[in-house]
Amino acid sequence: MPMHDWTLVEAGIFHAFHHRWISAISDTLNVGLLPTDYYALPEQVAAGFGPDVLTLQDRRPDADDEAAGGGVATAARLQTRPQTRFTAETDAEFYRRKKSAIAVRHVSGDRLVAMIEILSPGNKSSRSAFRAFVDKAWKLLEHRIHLLLVDPFPPGPNGVHAAIWAEVKDDSFILPEDKPLTLAAYECDVVIRAYIEPIAVGDLLPDMPLFLEPNGCVKVPLETTYQTAFAVMPRRWRDELQPPAAG
Repeated sequence: MPMHDWTLVEAGIFHAFHHRWISAISDTLNVGLLPTDYYALPEQVAAGFGPDVLTLQDRRPDADDEAAGGGVATAARLQTRPQTRFTAETDAEFYRRKKSAIAVRHVSGDRLVAMIEILSPGNKSSRSAFRAFVDKAWKLLEHRIHLLLVDPFPPGPNGVHAAIWAEVKDDSFILPEDKPLTLAAYECDVVIRAYIEPIAVGDLLPDMPLFLEPNGCVKVPLETTYQTAFAVMPRRWRDELQPPAAG
């Protein structure tokens, strides 16, 4: 099954597929692909921060806070949305904040060793969103956490690998014009190594390396997991994405 053109559907449809693809990859890693002392889990990513960066806190106010006038604002204190001449909104940020990634951990202390990220439209919805993703990726590499990126969307000016690599080395990378989508695996050793496979809509997905340690990786079957996720999408959207039959 070839890579589809996900720009043909709204962000929410890709979000549903993204969720299933993440689960399919995680399941495949856990049923024999990973060594027995590693495991993979989908983990929520909040506003561009990885799961180890995010700290969840109980935000419920205590009685003293409420007595002092703090705590939850009541409806009486809030105003409704203003009426202005022009308004604008986007759902891309909503789906960026809801997106999950795959964290691969070692059983010794459940330490994070690798991440798999599938980019969504929200990651490219604005310069700040894209910058936040690049910064997060660089911080993972800087902490010697291996990374596998799948970018099924048009690259914009430079592409996600070029932006990440600019943080690693003062060097440029230009995608081939006929292969504008990116698969990139990063190995964190004394040096950082990148393994890039440019693809296009209509291409089959190659297996990509996921490094667990320097010079040690497993191959992630992107094509078979993509097929698994796409097969259970609603027919209405599968028909929307499938190219018309020749003839």
